[in-house]
Amino acid sequence: MPIDKQIDVVERKFRKLESPLERVIFGSRWLMAPFYLGLIGSLAVLMFKFLQELIHFFPLASSSQESEVILWVLSLIDLSLAGNLVLMVIFSGYENFVSKIDIASHEDRPDWMGTVDFSGLKLKLIASIVAISGIHLLKSFMAIDSINKENLMWLLILHGTFVASGVLLAVMDYVTEKSH
Repeated sequence: MPIDKQIDVVERKFRKLESPLERVIFGSRWLMAPFYLGLIGSLAVLMFKFLQELIHFFPLASSSQESEVILWVLSLIDLSLAGNLVLMVIFSGYENFVSKIDIASHEDRPDWMGTVDFSGLKLKLIASIVAISGIHLLKSFMAIDSINKENLMWLLILHGTFVASGVLLAVMDYVTEKSH
């Protein structure tokens, strides 16, 4: 048998295997779904901690100093930002990697849903991390008299690293988009 015919026979055999293999690979995206369900559970935990903070501090609010109230509000904002971050990852990750969420006609559908790609998600993630880090840094500055100066230095270094990482990611995305 000539070599061309042998190659054709081998290619036909591989094509028969290719389609089922591609279906398995494409279907494997559903292995990510439990991750997003787990993130929904973590969102519930964040909500529990938020409610716990509210219940804990409300009775103390009238006798608290202004700085304590500000720290409490910053803690609530911190939890809220973390919840927003988890929600963005759930929506964007599921839509980018698993399946489209079919709620296009729902009146409460967020405008950004379905438009945040992986690059946009990265930038939103780092922006949220920078904001959360900034809140922790602000809380530390509010209690500057009681904080260890070495810990404060590390908080500043970490926050600066997060900011620099965010700027570098944005620059990389900008350069990548311009090169296309």
